[in-house]
Amino acid sequence: MFFPGVLGPYVSLRHSAMENIAIARLLDETAALLEIDAADPFRIRSYRRAAEAVEQQTTQLAGLVASDPKQLLAIPGIGKGMAANICQAVETGTIPLRTELLAKYKPTMLELLRLPGMGPKTVALVWSALGVCDIDALEAAAREGRLAGLPRMGEKFAAKLLKGIEDYRRNSGRFRIDRAQEQAERIAALIRAFPGIEEITPAGSLRRGRETVGDLDLLVTGPACEPEVVAAAVEHVATLPLIDKLLARGQNKVSFTLRDNFQVDVRLLPRASYGAALQYFTGSKHHNVALRQRAIKRGLTLSEYALLRLEDNAIVAAASEEEIYRALDLDYIPPELRENGGEIEAAANHTLPKLIALSNICGDLHMHTEATDGRDTIRQMAEAAMARGLAYIAITDHSKNLAMTNGLDDARALAHVKRIREVDKEMKGGIRVLAGIEVDILADGSLDLEDSTLAEMDIVIASVHSHFNQTAEEMTARVLRALKNPHVRILGHPTGRKILSREPYALNLEQVLQAAAALGVAVEHNASPARADLSDLHLRRAREIGCRIVVNTDAHSTEELDQMRYGITQLRRAWLTAADVLNTLPTAEALLAQLRPKP
Repeated sequence: MFFPGVLGPYVSLRHSAMENIAIARLLDETAALLEIDAADPFRIRSYRRAAEAVEQQTTQLAGLVASDPKQLLAIPGIGKGMAANICQAVETGTIPLRTELLAKYKPTMLELLRLPGMGPKTVALVWSALGVCDIDALEAAAREGRLAGLPRMGEKFAAKLLKGIEDYRRNSGRFRIDRAQEQAERIAALIRAFPGIEEITPAGSLRRGRETVGDLDLLVTGPACEPEVVAAAVEHVATLPLIDKLLARGQNKVSFTLRDNFQVDVRLLPRASYGAALQYFTGSKHHNVALRQRAIKRGLTLSEYALLRLEDNAIVAAASEEEIYRALDLDYIPPELRENGGEIEAAANHTLPKLIALSNICGDLHMHTEATDGRDTIRQMAEAAMARGLAYIAITDHSKNLAMTNGLDDARALAHVKRIREVDKEMKGGIRVLAGIEVDILADGSLDLEDSTLAEMDIVIASVHSHFNQTAEEMTARVLRALKNPHVRILGHPTGRKILSREPYALNLEQVLQAAAALGVAVEHNASPARADLSDLHLRRAREIGCRIVVNTDAHSTEELDQMRYGITQLRRAWLTAADVLNTLPTAEALLAQLRPKP
């Protein structure tokens, strides 16, 4: 989504300067304004899809508009209406609907959508009632008590909003790992169009698997990056169609920002020094400092160019990371561990763990179907999981307390179990389909369904989905009571956070983990990059305490099953092995035997 408060003012751009990135911005702005106007969600999505499609084109669409506008219809996501919008954008510098909506709303209102509780209707309300159209004005209105006269905007709402504004300003400029990965793959595909490119590797926080990324480092090598031809490769990178602003172009580096102000640094490197550069730019800073100190003690010096002997500047290692670590008398350290958290000592003592890998995962125990807020059927989820090589899954739709998700009451839940059992038989042993539920932990710690209903489930995940503002004492007591229910086998969303949008709820997590370990309740790491809950540090502590751990996608569609890779990354950052995670067990029966026994 494009937010002008972050990326600059709205402008009308004439066709002579109308590049794809500008067209995409106009389409995205229109989608955001439609969202504030409470328009049809399908219409909003159509503008967003069109913006993404335009941004990905390598041919400048202004040229097609001038020569043969019908060619626009060949672009996936562009129909006749969107083609007309693109023509209008090229010819007039704007889109008629965007102009119409800008007359009704202020551009700066779009940024308000990123704040907690500020949905499209609420943004429109504060504008119509108070004339508030930007974050500064909204903050002032909240502090002065002027929101109190509006529906559902009491003191608690104002306090939550002020905390959200503080969090938003602190996190501004950070991007979730999936967004960074998606952009890395898109940019890499465009760079590979230049002949002679061999390797393109993300470095920095993305390669280390951090939950959020500040900017993106891409390291590129191959014959095209050798000194004699690198200038042409630099020119190719500097003219990529998705570049919004070109920040710098040097002899072997290009820096630019994308439409959402995400900064990308591309470095083109000779193959001989690729390993040293990859090690250096992967980081972390503290890991590299410790590594350089180790090098100095051995009469060596380490930089982004090579590991050299101090006495004669002779190259000891440079081409690969493996040879650099080996020359420093260390086992190879996986990028996810490079945080100066004991990994160098472990590598020196040959005690680094064999980290869990995506290929170790045999099952996924948390997913939703069209019965509640998912998109696909039980059968479709099962077939998609089987195609990904899984041996078993659990269907765990929501319980009735989450009315917005069409949650299941007891009668519907029992009927749903029956349908899951039928699909399990239909799969004829190709994959086991377990019957489950994600049952809500209510404010007092009781569960949202009857025990007799929960008794019919193979998997019961208990999760907090409401009353996030309870005190730490209240929330802890609430979760502890839920864990004591003998039907609960997995604790979901243990901290309730959402990356870059919601802080964890107050909770004594140590006490909860201790109780879960004692009761045999597994704790879930949510692989969704929007949640990544538990964190890597929490996961390390859970293992130390002796908690059973599972990693699940919480998928709401077949495509979201692929989010498992992000969960694995966080498990690797936590130093976990396949033996530490229950759903690496090869069969559903083996897994169920390790979960809390059913009463």
